[in-house]
Amino acid sequence: MSREKEIYKVTLIGSAGNAALLTFKFIAGIMGHSSAMIADAVHSLSDFVTDLLVLVFVSISAKPQDKSHDYGHGKFETIASFLIGMALVAAATGIVISGALKLIDWWSGEQLEAPGWIALWAALLSILIKEMLYQYTARQGRKIDSQVMIANAWHHRSDALSSIGAALGIGLAIWLGRRWTVLDPLASIVVGLMLVKVAYELLKVSIGELTEQSLPAETEQEIEQIIQSFADVQEPHNLRTRRIGDHIAIEAHVRMDGQLPLNTVHERATTIEHKLKERFGVKTHVTLHMEPLSSKRPSQPSSTSRQVASKSPVYQGSATSPGLSE
Repeated sequence: MSREKEIYKVTLIGSAGNAALLTFKFIAGIMGHSSAMIADAVHSLSDFVTDLLVLVFVSISAKPQDKSHDYGHGKFETIASFLIGMALVAAATGIVISGALKLIDWWSGEQLEAPGWIALWAALLSILIKEMLYQYTARQGRKIDSQVMIANAWHHRSDALSSIGAALGIGLAIWLGRRWTVLDPLASIVVGLMLVKVAYELLKVSIGELTEQSLPAETEQEIEQIIQSFADVQEPHNLRTRRIGDHIAIEAHVRMDGQLPLNTVHERATTIEHKLKERFGVKTHVTLHMEPLSSKRPSQPSSTSRQVASKSPVYQGSATSPGLSE
């Protein structure tokens, strides 16, 4: 099954579960007089909306590169992850505000209505179903390296956590009596604050990708080690990396003997490119800037990734450039 079809399949299964749950939760929250359950239902509604976002943006991100997008459309998947995080922030804000208003009413002397058993059963059912959806979606997302699926999985997990908070508040409000009905809206506030933390983690990753954040240091070190594994290639520097949806882009400057024929240099660049693609995926973008070795060594260690580019005459290009085609 293609990557796009796998994402569609997993997302449709999750959206079916979300649609059933949000309907049952709204009914249980209204019939059971539970603000925590209604807040939980709003969270499930945000899950359903993000499922739709995934379906729309994944179809765009799967398009191949074209004249308007030389690096492909992978960033649309990152945009979907960002929107999921923002939807989670919106849901969390609504939950906290709703619970805070209930607390203000209680503090003013208003007697809050005790939640019913149907609300508790709805919360327990939600915990079970959403945790199962999280495990399934996260496993498949890691399998195909889809950041948007992993983000959506955490949306399922956050809903399960939301339901745990709701279940505790509703259960205690039922068992401890009317004096403790305030625990129901209090639980919804705690749930909302938990969701803010989850949203922050999702947004941090997607914003990093959208702002061209470099890959982790250990990944860049591995890239340099692969390049230096060829005896005739020396001093990799000016390494630049970034993530584009489900694949990455690598740019680097390397030095070889300036007396070598152009064909030999080109063949080595192609070999390095193939080696990097074997490790990081066939869709990896690789651009190598080949420089001649000089008798004078650079002042900085060759392992430094961010050196200033050499101003000496150079051979430049990648193995996939028109001027270097095999």
